[in-house]
Amino acid sequence: MSNTPTVHASFTIDRTFDATPDRVFAAFATEQGKARWFGGPAGWTAIERVFDFRVGGRERAMGRWPSGMVTDFDATYFDIVPNRRIVYAYAMRMDEVRISVSLATIELFPEGAGTRMLLTEQGAFVDGYVDGTGGSTREHGTRYLMDRLAASLAE
Repeated sequence: MSNTPTVHASFTIDRTFDATPDRVFAAFATEQGKARWFGGPAGWTAIERVFDFRVGGRERAMGRWPSGMVTDFDATYFDIVPNRRIVYAYAMRMDEVRISVSLATIELFPEGAGTRMLLTEQGAFVDGYVDGTGGSTREHGTRYLMDRLAASLAE
């Protein structure tokens, strides 16, 4: 633990998918759907995976990157409205050091034959962890995951 102040950052991703709200929701809400897009890059190896999608449920994705670094996403779901909204909080660790705690809200809206998604994340970066400028590294990683989600929905 350091004496460094906590750094707060937030971002919103506004994205439209060529899939119905129930298909987009299922990509978050089912273990099979989420496994298709949520994980590390090529060479990332899963160490532990827990998936309990329900209010009060937990999700954990821990894995080793090709560099040897281990990341750990550990979430709890607080609000779920099928095909409409998901609210969860998660802690992120790198090599067993907690770097952030975030609140994420995913909202889904029918738009034509597709779905508009608003993803808003509010993060607290702790103990001197620097996440680019204003959470830019986290936002970049989340946008990368949304690209993977879009690709999985197109398959």
